[in-house]
Amino acid sequence: MPKVLLAFNKRVRESYIPPEELARLETFATWDWFECQGGGIYEAHRDPEILARLTERVGDVDAIVVCHGAPTLGAEVMDRAPRLKFIGELEGDRFAARMDLEAAWAHGIRTVDTTQGSSYPVAEWALALILIALRNAGAAFRRIISGNTPSGAEKRENMRGMLTGKRVGLIGCGHMGRRLISFLRPFNVDIWVHDPYLSRDIAEIVGFTQTAIDNVFSQCDVIVCVAPLTPRTEGMIGKRELDLIRPGSVFVNVSRGAIVDSNALIARLKRGDITAGLEVFDPEPIPADSEIIHLPNVFLSPHFAGVTGDDYPPFFALMVDELHRFFHGHETWFDLTPQSQANRRGD
Repeated sequence: MPKVLLAFNKRVRESYIPPEELARLETFATWDWFECQGGGIYEAHRDPEILARLTERVGDVDAIVVCHGAPTLGAEVMDRAPRLKFIGELEGDRFAARMDLEAAWAHGIRTVDTTQGSSYPVAEWALALILIALRNAGAAFRRIISGNTPSGAEKRENMRGMLTGKRVGLIGCGHMGRRLISFLRPFNVDIWVHDPYLSRDIAEIVGFTQTAIDNVFSQCDVIVCVAPLTPRTEGMIGKRELDLIRPGSVFVNVSRGAIVDSNALIARLKRGDITAGLEVFDPEPIPADSEIIHLPNVFLSPHFAGVTGDDYPPFFALMVDELHRFFHGHETWFDLTPQSQANRRGD
């Protein structure tokens, strides 16, 4: 049986690794845990002693799964691991700080990450925010808690109608966007997408119209930002784009606040002719004196869409899926490739 080494800190071991998933892993592989100390979400551990001790443990391993606390796996580790054919990053590390991708590819090692695990719950919340913003439910809730429950014609104030039959525009259509599209299908919506990184045939396969960003903003009833934050997308949505939004439309952002010019967004919302559902904002946490908090046509959530209340996040289950596919001779789903990394950097 292949041997899998898990390298991360105690917090990951206790809060990210469901016992039932370890049991599933044991049906086709053996595993061991290399405990690391400390470590953050986005950066590798810098202690050379940790790296040296890890290097001593890799001689007979076939796969390594890293997460918070692990050092960067470079050529010096790979040279000591002749059986190593798979390196996986559990989550959060969109730029592969804990693995030297060039070295891994040179050694013929498959590289994957399961950062897309957060896409599943966030896509669900994106659908929720669309429905909330269409009914301007944030304003109704504000009135209820102020002791002025809306009644009669007040209930219809600034509602935008049903989702069914609307045109929904997506800014970005990676894993999260495609999950959202699957949730939108029962509403018989017309889907337009702006994503310059997609191959042209994806539009036909998934079923949407691929178009320019100006068309999404100016011709869609609902606009949803699901693009990743990269150097290229930071500040991508500014006054010009927001001014294209037609009165009566809805804007939703479940991606990152820094993709949108916050001042321009507040100014556009203050006109009062559109509604918004915002899971993210820039800066975060939202300053207590920010105007966005008090606008009646905005529903805010605290960047919690990836948190579901489940005992464990989905990352390790997805990694066990990937390991099962790989060691049974199937293709993995979440490969890190030169193209995927270029896309994440915004090249």
